[in-house]
Amino acid sequence: MSGGAAEAPATAGSGSRADAPEPGSAVSRARRGVTLAGSITGAVIVALDGTLLTVAQPTLQRDLDATFAQVQWTSTGYLIAVASLLVLAGRLGDRYGHRRIFAVGTLGFAAASAGIALAPGIGWVVALRVAQGVFGALLQPATLGMLRAVYPPDRLGMPLALRTSAIGLAAAAGPLVGGVLVAHFGWRAVFLLTVVPALAIAVPALLYRENPEPSPAAPLPLDLPGAGMLAAALACFVHALVALPDGGSRGGSVLGLVAAAALGAAFVRRERRTASPLVPPRVLAPAAVRGALGALVAASAALFGALFVCTYFLQDVLGLDPLATGLTVLPLAVMMVLAAPLAALLARRWGPRRTTVGAALLLALGVLLLARLDPDSGRVAVAGASLLVGAGFGAVMVTATTVVVRHASVADAGVAGGLQQTAMNVGPVLGVALATTLLARGAFAEATGPALTALAAVAAVGVLLAARLPRK
Repeated sequence: MSGGAAEAPATAGSGSRADAPEPGSAVSRARRGVTLAGSITGAVIVALDGTLLTVAQPTLQRDLDATFAQVQWTSTGYLIAVASLLVLAGRLGDRYGHRRIFAVGTLGFAAASAGIALAPGIGWVVALRVAQGVFGALLQPATLGMLRAVYPPDRLGMPLALRTSAIGLAAAAGPLVGGVLVAHFGWRAVFLLTVVPALAIAVPALLYRENPEPSPAAPLPLDLPGAGMLAAALACFVHALVALPDGGSRGGSVLGLVAAAALGAAFVRRERRTASPLVPPRVLAPAAVRGALGALVAASAALFGALFVCTYFLQDVLGLDPLATGLTVLPLAVMMVLAAPLAALLARRWGPRRTTVGAALLLALGVLLLARLDPDSGRVAVAGASLLVGAGFGAVMVTATTVVVRHASVADAGVAGGLQQTAMNVGPVLGVALATTLLARGAFAEATGPALTALAAVAAVGVLLAARLPRK
């Protein structure tokens, strides 16, 4: 691998690739720009799709005469598919090239989106959402793997910050754009919105030939049994968390969690014994990587759990309509956009540990302020606390993701990206499940405070995990 003295020591096994050109060359600068644009666009497409679906679901349910449970599976099916396949998808990128896997994932995601827009019934929508999850799993780790391949570790912070800012912008714009599309063109229009940009970035990536090509040396075989164990464990875990708030399904949720634990233990046992592990031990060996992944899970759980509670609080307790609700929490997304590049600069000056610890503290404080809401609270109080939550989460996401990606060699960048994306998909499910379970224990207005306090405690756990990140 050519990447200059700034590259992290590579301990890649056979089949590793050296696909970064010399950092100082004009080709390298052009390639970095194209790669950054593709990575940002791919991440935005996935983020935008999720927010658009949320807006479109009520109209979709009425138009297709679907039950609430069927509509819920448009989200649950996607979550299970994407979360269970992210690590395998990352390894496929390490083996066959991140641009190639990125192109396949993006084209498949676009095709599934177009198919949903033409779907004749709810069964087709659910099936195509599962397909979207499969292709989304291919797409997401590749957006990080491509960046790791063309940027030295000490220059990854700002590209990842720009990527995070774009995701925050998509989260802010999604409900507004989705509302306009649904109101004027119907729910099918929201699924067509991402097709053109997906094709625009997928076709060049598919035609582009990586240089140099993957090593001709025969790589070790993929650990397909291990991949199956991990996929099944994550699928059981996510499904159990999604079903946990439903009182009638808690027995099944407990069995799902037990199955996930058993499959996870079997996966770890296999990884320690096989010659070609799906997750090489060197990827998770640094304590900083494990701490960063844990901080991402805690921060995303706290954010999405708090956002879930606040959305219902604003509508059911304060009586706001969906548009007013979205505008009230808009400062969260705005601060996420602004905090991301600032976090990259602070991390270079203060180091990842102090930056992430400070950001996680901001997040915990913001959620704790939200926990003090009551029926007499105004929108200004919610918006003010949302500023802290957005700033804290944006900074944690940038600095923790940078630690995960920069500690991996180019040959393991896909697996590292898959682990980061798994953390970012599991965390929100965990946070919403915790919030919903606590809210179900009493009257909503009285249960809001305890639920948000618990989520603030989750964010505080992220502070402790962030303390394991490196000083520099």
